[in-house]
Amino acid sequence: MATLDPHRDDLAALEARDRLRTLKPRQGVDFSSNDYLGLAGSPRLRAAVADALARGVPVGSGGSRLLRGNCDEHEALEDEAARFFGSEAALVFASGFAANTTLFATLPQTGDLVVYDALIHASAHEGMRLGRATCVAAAHNDAGAVEDAILAWRGAGGTGTPWIAVESLYSMDGDRAPLADLAAVAERHDAVLLIDEAHATGVLGPDGRGLTAALPSRANIITLHTAGKALGCEGALLCGPAVMRNFLVNRGRGFIFSTAPSPLMASAVRAALRIVADEPERRTRLSALVAFAERTLARCGVAASGSQILPLVIGDDAATMRLAGALQAAGFDVRGIRPPTVPIGTSRLRISLTLNVTEADITALADTLETLR
Repeated sequence: MATLDPHRDDLAALEARDRLRTLKPRQGVDFSSNDYLGLAGSPRLRAAVADALARGVPVGSGGSRLLRGNCDEHEALEDEAARFFGSEAALVFASGFAANTTLFATLPQTGDLVVYDALIHASAHEGMRLGRATCVAAAHNDAGAVEDAILAWRGAGGTGTPWIAVESLYSMDGDRAPLADLAAVAERHDAVLLIDEAHATGVLGPDGRGLTAALPSRANIITLHTAGKALGCEGALLCGPAVMRNFLVNRGRGFIFSTAPSPLMASAVRAALRIVADEPERRTRLSALVAFAERTLARCGVAASGSQILPLVIGDDAATMRLAGALQAAGFDVRGIRPPTVPIGTSRLRISLTLNVTEADITALADTLETLR
């Protein structure tokens, strides 16, 4: 159809720049998933799902939460998550993208300011695009730049609420936000701190509660905890003051007009939270793997990040994809990451460490990568 010719042209342009994306089946040793604690295939998690089915928990919700889709399992998960993450209330969404988009599109109001880290996730950008607040980027992991942006806005007459938006652990670099410094900035300027804990949930902090758990005060903090990564399930939870939950239930279009997540999956996430609390040895094993990988992959030019996410920046798009393809052909599921997911000129291999691999797997990956480079 001629009406779709512009779309074909766009795809052709992406292919010419080595940025065309295609779906590929999973194969090879897992160095690309976010199943950090190996829970996606956990027998204990499978047993929890089987038990929920036996108790009559339905697979589908049948409607939005404000209609008949609100189930006991949703309410139980939110209560349990609020206790686990140390917040007043929680609200469950079908995905982290949906939660982030709804959050940014709904909570900051006209006259407010959102200062966001330059490397924040695409879901936050989508929410900001739909929202009403003024939005400005701050240099990555620079609390001073965040404060400067707020001061400049106030100096220009800004009178609303500042919102500071960051990730606690960045998905493509594996580095941590200076949360204590950012919390101090928020306190000085009566700002709300929005922290995306997607890649820290289950892995970092006491009992896997994320990096926000170390902050002394939570009154002005809202956190996002995804269930589709270390928790091995799917969905996401926004945790924060009760007014946040109530406002999103009443004003969040991404919540109001969406079919509620599966009650069965809510049961699974509850079980995953208990596994994370009950089995700290998973985090211990992952931490040991990270330390081993940082030592072993250093000879291949992989810099230590201090987390389970180890990027190898190549730069060129085509070279990145060739190297990723060669590693996949050798039996290692390592994926190339290109713009716009990462800044132009920083295409990379994102090496993800999970309990689905062993030290022997890491050594074999290093040997192969060293040969290919």
